[in-house]
Order: sequence, then structure tokens, then C-alpha cells
Amino acid sequence: MNLRQRSIPTRTRSRGGAYAPPEPVSAEVYNIIPIHDLLTDHPSLRCVEVRAAAAALRSAGDLRKPSFMVWHNHMDILDWLGMFFGFQNDNVRNQREHLVLHLANSLMSRPSPPKDAESLDPTVVRDFRKKLLKNYTSWCSYLGRKSQLWLSNRRDAARRELLYVSLYLLIWGESANLRFCPECICYIFHHMAIELNQILENYIDDNTGRPFEPSYGTNGFLIRVVTPIYNVIKWEEESSKNGTKPHSAWRNYDDINEFFWSRKCFRRLGWPINRDRNFFSTDKSKKVGKTGFVEQRSFWNVYRSFDRLWVMLILFLQAFVIVAWEGEKNPWKALENRDVQVELLTIFITWGALRFFQSVLDAGTQYSLVSRETRLLGVRMVLKSVVAITWTIVFGVFYWRIWSQKNSDGRWSDAANGRIITFLEAAFVFIIPELLALALFIIPWVRICLEETNWKILYLLTWWFHTRTFVGRGLREGLITNLKYSLFWIAVLASKFSFSYFFQIKPLVAPTKLLLANPVVTYTWHEFFGKANRTAIVVLWVPVLLIYLMDLQIWYAIFSSFVGAVNGLFLHLGEIRNIEQLRLRFQFFASAIQFNIMPEEQMSNTKLSLVKKLRDGIHRFKLRYGLGRVYKKLESSQVEANRFALIWNEIIITFREEDLISDAEHELLELPPNCWDIKVIRWPCFLLCNELLLALSQAADVTGESDRWLWSKICKNEYRRCAVVEAYDSIKYLLLLVVKCGTEENSIIENLFREIEEYIRIGKFTVMYKMTLLLQIHAKLIYLIKLLLRPKKDHCEVVNVLQALYELSVREFSREKRSIRVLRLAGLAPLSPATDAGLLFDNAVEFPDAEDAVFCRHLRRLLTILTSKDSMHNVPKNLEARRRLAFFSNSLFMNMPHAPLVEKMVPFSILTPYYDEEVMYGKEMLRNENEDGISTLFYLQKIYADEWENFIERMHGEGMEDDSEIWSTKSRDLRLWASYRGQTLSRTVRGMMYYFRALKMLTFLEKASEIEIENGSQQLASHGSLSSGLDGPHLGKAAAAKKLNRGVSSVNLLFKGHEYASALMKFTYVVACQLYGLQKMSGDSRAEEILYLMKNNEALRVAYVDEVHSGREEVEYHSVLVKYDDELQKEVEIYRIRLPGPLKLGEGKPENQNHAIIFTRGDAVQTIDMNQDNYYEEALKMRNLLEEFKTYYGIRKPTILGVRENVVTGSVSSLAWFMSAQETSFVTLGQRVLANPLKIRMHYGHPDVFDRFWFLTRGGISKASRVINISEDIFAGFNCTLRGGNVTHHEYIQVGKGRDVGLNQISMFEAKVASGNGEQVLSRDVYRLGHRLDFFRMLSFYYSSVGFYFNTMVVVLTVYTFLWGRLYLALSGVEASRHSLTNNKALGAILNQQFIIQLGFFTALPMVVENSLEHGFIQAVYDFLTMQLQLASIFYTFSMGTRTHFFGRTILHGGAKYRATGRGFVVEHKSFAENYRLYARSHFVKGVELGVVLIVYASQSGMATNTLVYIAMAISSWFLVVSWIMAPFVFNPSGFDWLKTVYDFEDFMNWIWYSGGVFVKAEKSWETWWYEEQDHLRTTGLWGKLLEMILDIRFFFFQYGVVYRLKITGGNTSIAVYLLSWIIMIVAVGIYIIISYARDKYSATQHIYYRLVQLLVIVVTVLVIVLLLKFTQFIFLDLITSLLAFIPTGWGLISIALVLRPFLQSTVVWDTVVSLARLYDLLFGIIILAPVALLSWMPGFQAMQTRILFNEAFSRGLQISRILTGKKNIDM
Repeated sequence: MNLRQRSIPTRTRSRGGAYAPPEPVSAEVYNIIPIHDLLTDHPSLRCVEVRAAAAALRSAGDLRKPSFMVWHNHMDILDWLGMFFGFQNDNVRNQREHLVLHLANSLMSRPSPPKDAESLDPTVVRDFRKKLLKNYTSWCSYLGRKSQLWLSNRRDAARRELLYVSLYLLIWGESANLRFCPECICYIFHHMAIELNQILENYIDDNTGRPFEPSYGTNGFLIRVVTPIYNVIKWEEESSKNGTKPHSAWRNYDDINEFFWSRKCFRRLGWPINRDRNFFSTDKSKKVGKTGFVEQRSFWNVYRSFDRLWVMLILFLQAFVIVAWEGEKNPWKALENRDVQVELLTIFITWGALRFFQSVLDAGTQYSLVSRETRLLGVRMVLKSVVAITWTIVFGVFYWRIWSQKNSDGRWSDAANGRIITFLEAAFVFIIPELLALALFIIPWVRICLEETNWKILYLLTWWFHTRTFVGRGLREGLITNLKYSLFWIAVLASKFSFSYFFQIKPLVAPTKLLLANPVVTYTWHEFFGKANRTAIVVLWVPVLLIYLMDLQIWYAIFSSFVGAVNGLFLHLGEIRNIEQLRLRFQFFASAIQFNIMPEEQMSNTKLSLVKKLRDGIHRFKLRYGLGRVYKKLESSQVEANRFALIWNEIIITFREEDLISDAEHELLELPPNCWDIKVIRWPCFLLCNELLLALSQAADVTGESDRWLWSKICKNEYRRCAVVEAYDSIKYLLLLVVKCGTEENSIIENLFREIEEYIRIGKFTVMYKMTLLLQIHAKLIYLIKLLLRPKKDHCEVVNVLQALYELSVREFSREKRSIRVLRLAGLAPLSPATDAGLLFDNAVEFPDAEDAVFCRHLRRLLTILTSKDSMHNVPKNLEARRRLAFFSNSLFMNMPHAPLVEKMVPFSILTPYYDEEVMYGKEMLRNENEDGISTLFYLQKIYADEWENFIERMHGEGMEDDSEIWSTKSRDLRLWASYRGQTLSRTVRGMMYYFRALKMLTFLEKASEIEIENGSQQLASHGSLSSGLDGPHLGKAAAAKKLNRGVSSVNLLFKGHEYASALMKFTYVVACQLYGLQKMSGDSRAEEILYLMKNNEALRVAYVDEVHSGREEVEYHSVLVKYDDELQKEVEIYRIRLPGPLKLGEGKPENQNHAIIFTRGDAVQTIDMNQDNYYEEALKMRNLLEEFKTYYGIRKPTILGVRENVVTGSVSSLAWFMSAQETSFVTLGQRVLANPLKIRMHYGHPDVFDRFWFLTRGGISKASRVINISEDIFAGFNCTLRGGNVTHHEYIQVGKGRDVGLNQISMFEAKVASGNGEQVLSRDVYRLGHRLDFFRMLSFYYSSVGFYFNTMVVVLTVYTFLWGRLYLALSGVEASRHSLTNNKALGAILNQQFIIQLGFFTALPMVVENSLEHGFIQAVYDFLTMQLQLASIFYTFSMGTRTHFFGRTILHGGAKYRATGRGFVVEHKSFAENYRLYARSHFVKGVELGVVLIVYASQSGMATNTLVYIAMAISSWFLVVSWIMAPFVFNPSGFDWLKTVYDFEDFMNWIWYSGGVFVKAEKSWETWWYEEQDHLRTTGLWGKLLEMILDIRFFFFQYGVVYRLKITGGNTSIAVYLLSWIIMIVAVGIYIIISYARDKYSATQHIYYRLVQLLVIVVTVLVIVLLLKFTQFIFLDLITSLLAFIPTGWGLISIALVLRPFLQSTVVWDTVVSLARLYDLLFGIIILAPVALLSWMPGFQAMQTRILFNEAFSRGLQISRILTGKKNIDM
């Protein structure tokens, strides 16, 4: 049945726009259901539910019609609303289908059928209205406004509910960018609902005296309502200067939306909307400012958002220092001292001071929110500061009074104790809020109730603690959930604080006391702070304190790893890890498919009873652990066996279509339907291999045992039993088939088998027959089958073999010698003596048809069973196929909801945003070779060698005769094959369309009768398989005409038409191809490829933004939905909805999603990025997953279902493997722990499934504000949690995910994510979550999101502070005076933790634990060691530097932006200049700086003489330096090739000296790149510039410390020495300026003068050096040492000059700054390139680097040596 019946070819663009009477029904192009014509013979219209929903919408007969439009009888209530409120026609059409589909699907999913099938059940509409408008009713309640849903006590309540939901959907469908502002839509709906009620109640308009009619007019809703607010958002975005202005200077989407969280919106906007109000003003003095929150760029946001965490850490630190200072071995001993007890009371003074600090931060960042209307906010800011400082003073006074009383009494008298009690009483009052919070934490439902209640008295009580907001209320979880994550964090905190006290704080006390007790130090420089050691104490403590503040991240990683592993064990992950384990449980796997994939027909009630749940649990337990013989049900039920066979074979067919298996493997894996009168399940051949031979050997060894004994021994193995029975039945059928029916020989064979079966029945088979002859009979049967399989069959040979078989089985097999007469009486010998003389079988053989492919397949299967001597553990040999089969089989033994019938399942959509990435690889791209002579196709052929062979085999099976045709007639197939192995849109579409294919098959299996399934199985068997490609023909001409990539399978032959309708009603796939319209206009090949995808995937829809230019230079923008019409053979336009303006106001991707989401359907939407993939076998479980929406997890049902990802790019290179391993542990173990027990999982990945209607009314599936929402996905999780949603995680289903595979791609991805996290720190979402979540969930949120990046930065800061601190101690002379500092335990603790962290501890432990769980401990350890040998630690340390740089820079200066990573294959060498541009500031300069610190320290410290001590202290730091400098070359193809290194150096020099220009790109010119690299300093604020300058001052320390170590100073420590050194610095710069001036003035025209100047400078310099050597203590070593002093100073001056660029750029100084900066980059480049050149020159390193980079590919047959030398040979 064709679902695309059309009357006209297409719709024109002019249809979008004004609401007009619908065209005649025959002219409409429809999307899924032709609702416009219910008389059309369309399968979906046969559903009574669809007709009932459409009829309900047409109940508009008695409604008052608009006076200005013509009403037609076929119109419905959506047309009625469209006329009154000015909605666009296509918006009405779109929402009509949307609503009908939802209502019909809701009717289908009802547990029991309605009484009247032809009418709409009112409860369906009521439930939908409650869900859709719940956010609106909550908003009304929050603002104290009465809801405009007039439903109670009304006759037409059901129709009113339909009108309300229709009105909301129409508003939502046309709101464009306003959809990001859900409460703005509530405001619009509220007033339009008022107007709707006035129409329904026949209100009289006071102005006209006639019945009220709203005055919208043509396109009225878009023009009068949407456009004004859109223009405000657009103006704000334009004023942000592309997001470079501070967030506090302009309003983003959240600010616009939160304006509607206050009642003032009603007063300040009015209705109809008054555009003269301040809300719409562009005058800065009048316009409305920030609303609810001000995003300020500062590191203090980390403290401000998570102040409870920092207060805890600081107070515990203070307590630890107080207790440890006492010097007792155990802390409880010190606590017995009253002095210590009283000193601990100082934590309350600190607590009060921290509260004051928090209040100051709040006031300093949010002061711009204070206005005349929000003056109470200002009052609260002031009062909080006053109260906090008052508490601090009170505690300080009380504390002073305690000690003064004690000191006056000389002991702890009663009076002193009384003052302690007074202090404690005050402290009790101080902590009352915390005690109240603890009480409400224990009884969470009370807090939820209080927060969600909108009583004014409660608002007054909570006013002091936080600003009242619409979101962030009622976030508490249930008591059990609270208990789980509380115990987790109590264990983590107990471990952390125990470790911190004993190994961090306490070891530092003794050295600190020593420094304080001996303040006299002989300094080797001019000391400004006297002779005290306080600076040394700070240097000693700061690294330890930084570790103390961040090591909770380590403890979180440890505990989450093991808790995640335990969770995984309970989830039964990793129980089937490979094909061998699947073989052992395959019969249970078959039953598990029936149990999980196929619904039970008797399940009419969706709510399972306790007995049913218990029965399911017992059955699942039996399946999981192989108890009982549940699989016997399959053997007894032919229908269930056929269903399983159809499902399993379809999975195997998809493997063959994807070229994961060969034709031979396909035959070995398929499960053929029962035929040839076989009495057992015909398990796949790979399970039965070798089993028959084992059974024969067991039978041959029988010596006197009974039949029962032998049979019981065989039956111990189910596969062996089935192999024996199938072989016997197949041989019997074969012999009777080959020997003509009706002949004497045929009757002999029948009698022989009848006799054998009789002996078996009575248990005398072993008694009557010689078991030793079985092997001879077996050999003859094998020979017979081989003869029958020959293309040309030799009649004589076949007769000879049959005669030999006759002799063996009739005359020799029997233990009892029988005469001819006896045999004739038994019917086992011919009656004619002539025949017996040698003509037996001569005229009785009849060969089957040579073209009978099915007979040949069965024969090959029988031959395989008879002959295979190995157990085929390598079937399938493809690693991906093995992994997928193992995961799928294991998942069916995990707990998952029962699958409902397809018609009752939750309908869903998939939404994929697409911009301009690759749709399909072109021929030229596949052919083009890189600089090494390597093409993409050649690379893929070697990476996927087995899949390439399978592809070529498949092409030959589809008619390709010569391999050269692959570039001509089969070029499309070739392009698709390559595209399916990259990160392309075609791969994503193919994967997602598996859902459609699976739903069609499942519908058939559910709807078809037992006879249809059985006959269908036999029909498929008689036609063969689509992918046979062996000796037999294909599935007929019709099948051959179909392409495998269209998802056509053999099951399609059995479909009747309704399967397509059911699948389309339950599944929609929309790809948001934003630029598709422009691509079509420009003739872009991607437009043609997208059309090809639509043509070959009937459920695929493409949404794009179309720009229509009018003659007046105006542009109209439309959201357009198109599809391909099979009947018309062209693309047709379905909907065209006009937008108020350009689509992209915020971030591009969420805007693209937002414009297309109106075309999605169903109750759920899965967000899929275009670098993802899917698998057919996983699509079968989608029904089960969607049922999770109906299950309570804690106290709420899920609103986001988290789905597991499988990274598909891990085999490309070692880097891809590292990234894959890191991502896998994050998306599995990490998300598992966050979901349970921590209950804080957000939306981190694209495969998650959203409750569509829940998110539809709450701002959508992402946020789009410019820059702040650059990580748009995670804000969907933040928004979900803040609005009371629930996010779960499910690992019984997986979706494929592509990741970046090259270091540059990975680094750009890491930079994007780190920058996004930097912006998250500033956001209101993070602030509200940090304050509204309870304490323990707040900890989980922090350490799983921004805290990870912040603590990564702290790790690097620890290295910096430690090394700079040691340098201070060495250069100042303190280290030489206090050798004991080098031997304390605290220093060892610092070093050990640094080393562990820098080895990638955060990544390593979760990775190893998850790998152990899923693949076994030995395999996990082996993989980990292999990764270390491939230098994974260098990669992870390098990534740590990337995260640190971009996270820190974003918070400090901004500059976050989307970075396109390319997603391509990395087979080409990246030049040194490109690597330098990417990593100069983030890694190279920092690495050189730390390297210089270590060199100076080694040269100036006495500790360097003790090699072991120096190595122990510096090895981790040197490892970090080497990682940051060398990683881009270690992981760069041909990174150590000598010729490429030479060429790279030349290219780098050209780039450095290339002069910049206006249009010169950074890739060509150093100067352009240098200016672009400093852009963030131009947009940063005052505090950012000030902090940057403070940090740059550290470079001057080198000069200060080193000049006093020069011999020329003679040990003088006067400040004059340092001042004189600056004179030398000035002279050096002056010399450079003179030479530069001479070069510019004379080098071109008067070159001799330039040479004279150079000579003069050299002579003077040499003369000065000679004089210094003669008359001072100067030595040549001083010259080298001084370079370490002055070069860093120059870099510090340049860095400060960059901050002061606005003041210096117009002066003569700036040219010097640019010239010096160029020289410094040249110097850095040479320093970095030197070790690379040395390694390139040394033999062997290139081969070693290649092995490191491509080791995984080597193990799969990749010939990298040939690839990298260009010696290729494409065998085609």
C-alpha cells in the first residue's frame, strides 16, 4: 500500500503567510496523515482512533463564526482559532496533524478500549490538557493570577479543553525564537485565552457594542505579538556585539523570560502589547535592564555559587590546624585539652566573616538589579552584610571575654566556663538556619510542599534566604534517595578529611614551628620583609592548601568508580562479554528475545500486579542464570520459533548490509525456518559446529551401554542434541528427495529409516547396530552432499555413493547378519535379483533443480554440520559485529520494562541538527591523495579491511562483474560505504531509520496470525535471502532492484501495508538542515545528497530556513518542512511558516533545533547529533525504553531518559582509542553513578530521550543565549532539574557516537567544552542549582560539572606554586639555611599526589574499573598497560593543560566560541606552524616557563647536588613539561620524519616573517595570528586586565633572583644591584631598537651603513665584556646566567604591554613591542622544534612514533608503513 497518494505535485512558497480559507482538500500535500481528506484510502485512516480525533476537532458547528471570513463546512476548531487570532495557515495545518496524531496515539495506548470507538475519550483530552498546560497553571499560581482555563461546570468542557490545547499549540508553533522563553508564551496564552473566553461567552465589546472579536488581522499573531518581542531580543543580541560585550550589559533569552516571572509584566506590557513601553525601548536610559540575575565574569563565581562547599573546607582546615598545632599524635588527645576546645570556637568567627564575604560578593555582582521597584533587594543586600559583620564582631567579643576571664583567673574557672556557655548559646542561634535545613533534609516532602506553595506568608519567611524565583523550587528527592547519596558523600568526606589531617596538615606543623622559632636567615638577595621566615611559611603551605582544596575530586573519582562498578554488577552488565559466552547461553537468549522484545498479548493492563512482577522476576532470573529449560517453549511453539527466527535473521541481514559479515558468515549465523520435517530448532550453524562429530565419537566409543545412557550423554549439550536430530532428519529427507518417489529404492530407504526409528523407540539401537560403522557412513554422506553441490552432477558417482551407503547401512551396519531373503521380507532389499546384482539406484536418482537456491543453502548447512571440526569461535570475525552481538544479548538479560504492542507504544521523534557538514563523501574526496600519497579510500580499506572485502563481495552479488565498475556503476554504493565509516549525515540517517524498519517488522509480527507467520517463514525460506550472494540466485528481480542501504529486508515481502502506517504514526525523523534552501539555490552537491536521503527513507523529513527576497530589498524568513514523494518522484513542500526575522539570534545549533522542533511528533523526542549512529538490534528495544516514562524513579517520573553511548571511532588510531576509553567511562560508569545513587545526572549526551511535551512548554531541549549557552545541551539538564524534572540513565540500549580522532580535533573539542564550562560558572542556572539543591546533591553537581574543570586548573596551579615556591626558597637562600624543609612528609604528599594526578588519575581509575566490569579484570589491566606504552599519560596530561587554559581564560576574559573540529579522518601530517598557532599560548609557552623554572632551580639550588631528592621532587613537573611540549609531535603523523621537520621549519620561518595585512589570514601571517590571539584582552573587564598584569609580574622574579647570583655582584645584596640590572635591560632594548632602525632605514638602499651600525654595536659589546672581565669579577658563565634573568623579564614586559594595548597602540612604543614579540615567538619555536629535530635526525624514532600512533590499527591489519611512505597498491 502506497502511503503517499497525492493529487498535485507540490506547494508553492506563496502559501506561507496569511491565514486563508484552506484550499480544496484534494490540493493538500500532507506529512503523515491526510487529515484534510478522511475518505482517502490511506492505511492510517483505517484506524478508528484517527477518525475519532479528527471528528472531535470538527466539532465547531455551533461556535460563533468570525464576521470577516468565509466559513466552510470542512473546517475545524483549529481553522476557527486561526481565523480569530491571525495564525498562519500552515501553522494551523501543522498543529492539526500534530494534535490528531497525539490524540489518536493516546487513544490507542489506553489500557482498555473505549465504549464508543468512534468518539474521542474525554479523559484523553483532559490528561493532555493537564500535561500541556501544567507550566501555565503553575505560572498563574506563582504570580497570584487566576488561570483562564474556564472548565468547571460547563457543558462543553471537552471542547473547551480542545480549544485551549489547540490555542497553546498554535501559539507555540508560531512563536519562533520566543519558544526559548516559556513564561513569555504563558503570558501570551493567558491573554489570548481571555479573548477566547470572551468569544465563547459572547461578551459584548464596549467600543463597538457588538460581540467581541479580537482584532489581529492578516498574519496578526506574528506581526502584533511575536515580532515586537522578537525585535527586543534581536536588538539586545546586536548590542552584545556578537557576545563580546560583558553579559551584564545586555539581556539574553533568560532575562527576557524572567521578566515574566513578576507581576509587573502585566502592568508594563499590557494587552494588546504596547510598543511604547520601556520593555521595547532601545534607549539605554529607559530600557529594562537585567532581570533576576547578572552574569559577572569572575573566579569568585565558583565561591559564590558553591559557598557551602568552601565554607566547609575552610572551617575544617581551620579546625585541623588548631588541633594539629597542639602536637599530639592523635587528634582526640588534643581535643581533651580545654584550650584547644576553646580555640576551636574561632571557627564561628571565621564562619561569620565568610558570610560577610558572601554578602559582599552578592552585592558586588548583583547591584545592577536594584531599582525603585526592587529596592527590597537592595535592603536585603545591606542587611545581610550588616548582620554578618555583626555576628563576626559578637563572636570576636565573646571569644575575647572567654580568654580575658581565663587569664585573669589563671585557670578555667566557673566564670570562664560560663562565658564559654554564653558563646555556645550565641553559636546555637547563629546555626538555627542550618539546623532547620537539616530537619527539612530529613523530611524532604515538607520542604517540597513549602517551596511549591505560593502563600505570601511563606514568601516573607524565606525572603531573607534567597530571591523568589519561578524555578528552583521543590528540588528535594525522596527519603530513600536522600539516604543513598548522603551515605555516599559521608564516606567520601570521612576519607578525605582523615587523609587531609594525617597526611597534609599535620606533617606541616613541625616545619612551620621550626621556621617561626628560628627567624634568622642569611638571604642571598635584598630582602624587603626583614629577617622573618613568613614568606617561606607561605611558600610551604600554599601547594598543600591547594591540594587540600581540590583532592575531594580524587576521592569522588575513587568512590564513584567503585560505586559505579557495584551498580553495574547489579544491572548485570558484562555477563556476556564475547561470542563464546553468547554460544553458551544462546538458547536462553532466544527466550529472552521473546520475553523482552515481543509483547504478551494478555497484558491489557499496563500496571503489573505484584504477582505478575514476581513471576516476571522469576522468569528473568531463570533466563539470566540458565535455570530450567525455558527455551523448550520455543521448540514446542512453532510460531514463537518463527518469530525468533525472523528477528534474529533480520539482525544478521543488517550486519550483512553493513558489510560487517561475509556471505559465508551470514549463512553460518542465520537461523533458517524449520523445513525438511526437522523436529528441533535449527540453531545457527556456528553453534552446531563440531557437535555432530563429538556425538559420533561418543557413539563410536559405546561398549555395551544402553541407548538411554548414550542419548542422555548427548543431550547434556542442547546444541549437540539438536545437531544429531537435525542431521538425521535432514539426511532422511535428502535421501528420499534424491531417490525418486515410487521406486523400489525409495521404499527401501523408507523401510530402513522406519526400522532404525523403531529400534530407537524401544531402546535397542546400540544393541542392534554397530556404532563403529557410523564414521564410515558419515564419510560417505559427506561425499554424497559434495557431489550434489557440484554445478555439474555426475550421475554415476552419485549412484556409486548411494550403493556404498546401502551396503554399509543395510548389510554391514546391523550386528546380526541377515540373508537376502530376510532383507527382502523386511523390505530392505530389491525383489528383483537383477537389481540386486548391481543396478540398484541406477534409474532411481532424480537431481533437484539446479536453480533451486534454497535446496543448495540447506545442503550447505547440512554439509557444515557434518564436516566442521572447529567450534568457530571466530564467527563472526569482525570485532564490531562481535561486540554488538555480545552487548545485545547481554542487554536482554538486564532489567527492562516489558515491550507494549506497537499501537500502544509511546510515539517518538528524532531531531538531528545539521549545518554544512559532510552528507556523503564524494568520489573526488575519496580519491584525492594527501602529501604522503594516501587517499581517504585507501586509508579506510586498510582500517576496515574485512569490511571492504565483504563490500566487494556484496557488489559482485548485486551484479558487478569487474572491480573497475566500483568507480562507475557502483560509485554511489562506494560513496555510501565510505560515508558509513565516517562521521557523516548519511550514516546518522541510516542508523536512525532502523527505528522505522524495526517498528514495521514488529507490527507485522504482532498483527500477523500464526498461519501467516508460519507461511511467511516458509515463503522466505523458499525465496532465499536477500544477501545470499552465493551459488543461488537472489530474491527475485524486485528484490534485486532494491538497495540494501534503504533498509529493505526479506521481511518486507510479507508486509500488507498497515505496517507502514503504524510505523509512521509512531515514529518521525526530522533533520534540521538549516542551509538546505541556500544549498539548493547554489547548486551545492550536499543538497542533492540530502534529497537522495529523503528519496530512500520514507519517514525522513527535512526542515530548513528559507530566505525569500522581495523587490524592496526586504527578506522574509520561513521555516519549511519538505519530504520526497514517491508517487510524484520529486521533493514536495509540506509546511511553510513565516518567521519574524533571521533565525540565528543566539547560538546556532539550539536555534536550528528550535525552528525544527515544531515539525516533530510524538510524546518523546530523541536528540541525535549528526556524528551518531544506531543499530537495528538496539532499535528493537526502543519500545521498552520509552516505557520508562511511565515508571517512578524516586518521587518523580523521568523527563529525560539517559541512554548509553558507544564510541565508534576508537579503532582509527591510538589517540582515538584514548578518547574513546575516556568517553566510554564517562558515558557509562560516570552517568550511572550520577543517576543512581547521586541523583544529579544532567543532559550530557545527544542520545538522551526527552519527554517532548514537558520540555515543549518549558523552553525546549536546549538554551540559546549568545556565548553563555555555548554548551547548549547541558543547560537542558540544568533547566530540567530546576523545573522539577527527573533524569535517569539506562544501559540496556546504546547509540553509536563518533568522536574526534586527531590531536588538533580533540584539543579543539576540549577547548570548546572547557570554555563552555567557564561560561557555565557565570550562569544563573549553576548559581541556582548550587543554592537550591541540598548540600550533598550540590557536592555531586559541583564535582561532576564545573568543579572537575576548576580542580583540574587547581592541579596545574599547584605545580606552578610548588615550583615557583621552591625557586623562591633556592634563590632567596632560605633553602640553604633550612635543609629540614626538604625532608618533611608534607612535601612528599604534595609530590605523590601531583604525580598520580598528572598520570591522568581522574581518567584512569574509572576507565579501568568500567573496563574490568564489561570485559574482565585481566583485559582491563592489559588495555591500561598497553595505553601507557602508547603514551596515553602524555595525552591525558596534555588534555589537562588544554582544559586548564581555556577554562581559566574564559572565566577571566571570556572569548568562548564554537570551534568546528572537522570530524574527518586524520591521515595527514600537521605542520609545525599550525601546531604552534594552536598550542603556543595554551601549552608551549607555559611548558617553556616551567622548564626554565626547573633549570634555574637546578642551577641555583643546593638540592640539585642530591640527584635522588631532585628527581623525586621534579620528575612529575618535568613529565608535565615534556607532555605539553612534545605531545603535538608525538601524536602527529610523520611527526619525527626528518624531511618533514626541515620543511616545517622553513614554513614556520616564512609564517613568522610574513607581514600582516587587512585581509591576510592567521594561517599565512604571524602578525595576524598574534593580534587574533590577544582578542580576549580587548574585551575583558578591568578586573581581568588587572589580574592579568598581576600574574605577568611573576616573570620579573627571575631577574630579581638571578642577578644576585652573578659573580659580578661580589655577594652584594643591595637594592642597587637590582636597579642596575634594569639599566642593562634598557640598554639591550635600546640596542635592538637601533639595529631595527638601521635595518629599516639603510638595509634596502645604503646597505653599507647598516653593516657599519652592526659592526659598531658588536665592537662596543665586545669592548664592554672585555672591560668587565678585566676590572670586575664578571665571568662568561654570568653571560649565560643573565639570559635566564633578562629573557623572562622581556616576556613579562610584552605581556603587560598587551594588556595596555589601548594606551600603547597609538605610540611609537607599539612597533617595538610587536617586533620583540615576533622575536620571542621565533625563540619559542626554535626551543620547541629543537628536540623534535633531534629525534627526527636519530634513526628509529619515526617507526616507533608510527607504532605508538597507529598500534590499534596495526593489530587489525593496517599497513601504516606503506601508508606513510605512499607505497600503496589499491587492489580493486
